[in-house]
Amino acid sequence: MTAFAPDSLVLNRKLPLWYQVSQSLRASILGRTPDASLRLPTEEQLAEHYGVSVLTMRQALKELEQEGLISRHRRRGTFIEPGAQRGAPVRLLGSVDAIVAQQSGEHTTVLGHGPVPVPGDLAEHFPGLTEVVTYKRLRRDGDSGEPTNWAENAVRPELAAAIDLADLERWPMTKVLRDAVGVRISRITDTVEARLADPPTAELLHVPLLSPILHYTGVTYDEEGKVVDVARIRYRGDRFSFTVTMDAH
Repeated sequence: MTAFAPDSLVLNRKLPLWYQVSQSLRASILGRTPDASLRLPTEEQLAEHYGVSVLTMRQALKELEQEGLISRHRRRGTFIEPGAQRGAPVRLLGSVDAIVAQQSGEHTTVLGHGPVPVPGDLAEHFPGLTEVVTYKRLRRDGDSGEPTNWAENAVRPELAAAIDLADLERWPMTKVLRDAVGVRISRITDTVEARLADPPTAELLHVPLLSPILHYTGVTYDEEGKVVDVARIRYRGDRFSFTVTMDAH
């Protein structure tokens, strides 16, 4: 059996290596193709792939095992769990790969896309533009098919022209822009707040109108400091929580 091939990762030395590796591998697992192998490479092979020690790799795998995404068996190896739950807490720790991981999901449907006038509340992010291209997507739980969140992205038109909709059904917008379109992302600014479900959100997520939801806004910048994408994601409040980790050193 051929082992599953994870994506590559550029490590940020300011963040815990095991965390970055676990989040990158998590994104690869959740964004895998249906015919991908469920067997992971060995600890040694993964450590070499990511350029970290075996001890760091072991800690990263332990995180994924505790989340229920993988199972480890002595002498047999490490395997992706086909029915792994994807309602784990979203951790905001400043890594682009962490953002990619938390936005990944097996069942994503593109609800619609197209050019629209720049929304008034986004005008500050797109100075000089009259239009952006928006993409609306719905994500469902891998086992039950239950809606968990829906996303709306506003992207610069010159970048949208290079986006393949098939990629958006497999990967989050951040990964598509970085790995498929070739945008050199420098940072993402995250905002999370509690809101009440409006009619479109209540209908899409199958929750009561005005029930609590978690509203995430992610503003993505390229190396020139220009905003390339603004993501607004509505998460079901009964399925997700957010954890922020700060380094005191």
